[in-house]
Amino acid sequence: MVSTTLDTLGKKCPMPVLMAKKELARLAPGDTLVVLADDAGALKDMPALVKKLGDELVSTDQDGSRITFAIRKH
Repeated sequence: MVSTTLDTLGKKCPMPVLMAKKELARLAPGDTLVVLADDAGALKDMPALVKKLGDELVSTDQDGSRITFAIRKH
């Protein structure tokens, strides 16, 4: 299993979600993608993307404006 970090800090919607979708397509089942974001829209859009793709949102952490999503590829 591989863990990859995707830095989308400074990107506005829909870029974090589009970048995450592209990166998830490259991962193997069981791999984890950690997405760093600071666009508040990602709090709604990232879980929706994960659900649509059938992957698993392992965690969402927010520290000020910085949001960290951990997504496991299925």
